[in-house]
Amino acid sequence: MANRSLFASSRGRLVPQSDCLNQSGAPAYDLAAPHKLAQLAMTGSFGGGYYKDAASQMQELIALAGEVSPGFLARAAIHVRERGHMKDTPCVLLAVLSLRDPALFARAFPRIVTNGKMLRNFVQVMRSGQVGRKSLGSRPKALVQDWLNAATEAQLLSASIGQSPSLADVIRMVHPCPRDKRREAFYAWLIDRPAEVVLLPEPVQTLIAFRSGQSDVLPEVPFQLLGSLPLTPAHWESVARRASWQMLRQSLNMLTRFGAFSDAGTVAHVAAVLRDPERIRAARAMPYQLMATLRALSPDVDGALADALHDAMELAVANVPHVAGRVVICPDVSGSMASPVTGFRRGATSTVRCIDVAALVAAAIKRANRDALVLPFEQHVCDVVLEPRDTIMTNATRLAAIGGGGTDCAAPIVRLNERKEQADLVIFISDNESWMSVDGNARGTALMREWECLKQRCPAARLVCVDIQPYGSSQASERDDILNIGGFSDAVFDQIAAFASGEAGASYWVREIEKERI
Repeated sequence: MANRSLFASSRGRLVPQSDCLNQSGAPAYDLAAPHKLAQLAMTGSFGGGYYKDAASQMQELIALAGEVSPGFLARAAIHVRERGHMKDTPCVLLAVLSLRDPALFARAFPRIVTNGKMLRNFVQVMRSGQVGRKSLGSRPKALVQDWLNAATEAQLLSASIGQSPSLADVIRMVHPCPRDKRREAFYAWLIDRPAEVVLLPEPVQTLIAFRSGQSDVLPEVPFQLLGSLPLTPAHWESVARRASWQMLRQSLNMLTRFGAFSDAGTVAHVAAVLRDPERIRAARAMPYQLMATLRALSPDVDGALADALHDAMELAVANVPHVAGRVVICPDVSGSMASPVTGFRRGATSTVRCIDVAALVAAAIKRANRDALVLPFEQHVCDVVLEPRDTIMTNATRLAAIGGGGTDCAAPIVRLNERKEQADLVIFISDNESWMSVDGNARGTALMREWECLKQRCPAARLVCVDIQPYGSSQASERDDILNIGGFSDAVFDQIAAFASGEAGASYWVREIEKERI
């Protein structure tokens, strides 16, 4: 019989040597600065994670933004805003860019600061001192002024919702020069100074009259501006019929509580809005946002509206690829995956956990690839049966209910190797903090050793590691058959599809960012 230890040693030499330790102190592979920046920016929400607090995340992102070229920094900020639909991290990258390359900053600004919320986020970051300054500076101040002067009245009304800083704070800070008497009056009203009412926008005039009791006509303004006024169910019904897709998604419980859905026609209208593909695309709906809404939905909400949200979920993941050959999906259900996906945030911690997002991605891929094998894992593989015809939320809930234990990213590949299973595409959804199968005498990580075994049986197999909460390292070394990506937006599915089809190699994600035109 052949010498087994000799052949094991020979095979081990194919495994690249690990070059760092992960947050659990186990061997891992370090990622290059551009890749680290992309992963952190695509998922960072500056909430405390299982292994790293919010301040550390911020410091790491700013440090990485200083390591890459200004051109890549600008492109990354645009990419994570337009493709990842992120809000906080693009503003941080933009703030760093304002110091590193003012010309690139000016070109990137309008693609990142697309609404009043993003404007206030950017000003908050700049004045926090985190990126090295506590004032806006001349060019950022001029761009903020330009945004205010170019904004429509509706955009300014919407931007006036929120604090720290408020829109009034921003206006007082940058002193925009109004283009005419009408805009001058509007700025005055926004900062709570006397203004000539007849010069104000019509919705604002209606709002003033409604607040004072001079009119019972409900103004067409964001409902948050109506404050604590005693609205009738008929008023709330009007609010529901006028509301945007995102406002409806976020406010179904409140609208139900105030009697907005007593009329069947209103229910039908709102349900049609929620499942409208164009509105879903325009709202940049993230699948995990719909998951959060469905999980928080009150039992009092009309069933037709809940059904519409399920339809919206199916549409939000409609671009999940169908892959030829055998697909294996490996969602991490270990203990660390129980942390909130956007981190611990005082007063605003999400109920959606990393394990929920991993389960959601796995269920969505299973829907598109009905013969796919699903191997949830912790320190070992957990057996579960998923029905492809069930809703994505049903299968995601079933997967997320497993949970607990340590992390061994090699476990699913061990199962495949033990059973001599074939695989063409293996997809991991994890936080990559594997530590249960450390062998101090072995080369590389356990996942890479097992992957080399699988490759001997399936030489064309490809591995995708989706990092839900990236910490800058991976269990799989980057090479032509392995792709490391970060994030939980539907853009991840595009990247998986391109890699699975052979159209892209390991550096696909960074190259896609480098393609951004600025």
